Amino acid sequence: MAKRLVQLLFFGSVVLLAVAMWQRKDLPQYRQLEPMLLKEPEQVPVKRAPFNTTVNGVTYTIKPFYSYDLHGLVVSQHDAKTWWDYIHREWNDHLNVMDLCVVWGNNLQRGIYKEAEYSSGQFVCYFRIGADLQHVFDPTALSNNHLLTDNPGIARAIRKARIGDQVRFRGYLAEYSHNHQGRPFSRGTSTVRNDTGNGACETIFVEEFEILRPGGGPWHAILWLAVLLIAASVVAWFRLPLGRDL
Repeated sequence: MAKRLVQLLFFGSVVLLAVAMWQRKDLPQYRQLEPMLLKEPEQVPVKRAPFNTTVNGVTYTIKPFYSYDLHGLVVSQHDAKTWWDYIHREWNDHLNVMDLCVVWGNNLQRGIYKEAEYSSGQFVCYFRIGADLQHVFDPTALSNNHLLTDNPGIARAIRKARIGDQVRFRGYLAEYSHNHQGRPFSRGTSTVRNDTGNGACETIFVEEFEILRPGGGPWHAILWLAVLLIAASVVAWFRLPLGRDL
């Protein structure tokens, strides 16, 4: 009887883990969205001189063009520290800590954001939507944002963002470059929302980052509960007396 209960606990926890992993990335309903997400990003020209900053021994030059303030819903993301990201390592790019793909405005008001599928590569966000809905989805109300920071606290805050979170970040649309060990690197930024292809992403030197409302509901907590239950069931199984059913 004890073995049967442990087996049920294990397989039930595996099912719960699978459900939680799926549901934690579900996007919130329209009624759960903060009103600020319905407005367009605010972009204002600035006259700020280029400045230098050093991260992980690499000195970068940041050239700001516009102040930028965006409220958006995270639909996909890419952490530059993930094990399979080789381009950031090759380019000595330690300033770009995370890419967040977000939607706002028209796509939220129309409710179309939940009908699309999103994914992120090392420097790009992809979205796919049915042919019958392509005329409704507004690609100018979606952006992939390369988030730069030299502040460890801001970097930690950015890396806490998950799919389904409602976020706000403020800083500068900027280009950045370095010439570390004689290997020059440079990346610019888009300054409009209606461009596509290479160079269409926004590059933002972040000064403030905030998660306005976390997504995923209770599923993040349920996921870790399922992991703990799986571990407990494995330990219990090996502690049961051999050859006996209790």
